[in-house]
Amino acid sequence: MTKPGALHSSWQAVIGDQFTQPHMVRLKAFLQQEKQAGKIIYPPGLQIFNAFNHTPFDQVRVVIIGQDPYHGPGQAHGLSFSVPVNLKPLPPSLQNIDKELASDLGIEQPAHGDLTAWAQQGVLLLNATLTVEAAQAGSHQQRGWESFTDAAITALNQQRDGLVFILWGSYAQKKGAVIDGQRHLILKSPHPSPLSAHRGFFGSKPFSATNLYLQRQGQQPVDWRR
Repeated sequence: MTKPGALHSSWQAVIGDQFTQPHMVRLKAFLQQEKQAGKIIYPPGLQIFNAFNHTPFDQVRVVIIGQDPYHGPGQAHGLSFSVPVNLKPLPPSLQNIDKELASDLGIEQPAHGDLTAWAQQGVLLLNATLTVEAAQAGSHQQRGWESFTDAAITALNQQRDGLVFILWGSYAQKKGAVIDGQRHLILKSPHPSPLSAHRGFFGSKPFSATNLYLQRQGQQPVDWRR
């Protein structure tokens, strides 16, 4: 059983050595300094590694790469694009994801924005940066998290076969540049943000494409309802 806030043992075996690397030592010191200065950091400490703990390494089937955790009160809980079940209104990007779900698979608009059910089916909801200062988007970028999450993506690319990588927007696509398109399915489209969703996110049908690929490999499709 993984301790709350710790990295799941399956991931520890693959990328646990990251914690002794200089970038992670510096990151830990930075986070401690920020907390000592009284700054609010999201998500709460016990939820920082939620993506890894809900989706063990050997159970990953799909990877959705986000950028930063949400930086509003009560929004971030360690899964990219997801918010806790009682949070309203839903963030605009998540609202657009739900619109595409409805268009792609006919799934009715969900009553909440908690994507934990996806994570428990093997959908790794991975942000590039795992923490953020309250109300300060991008505040923890270039502090070491990117190297850590790059290591996770590289391990999946090299040690697993037949995964689906869903890369929404230019940031995710750059981060996913290491992925071998011969071993894995790579789905690219604009980001679901209101600023870009109308440039090709809507109509991209990533959810049905993912399930078709999984089924062709003899796997169960993801139940995208929640």
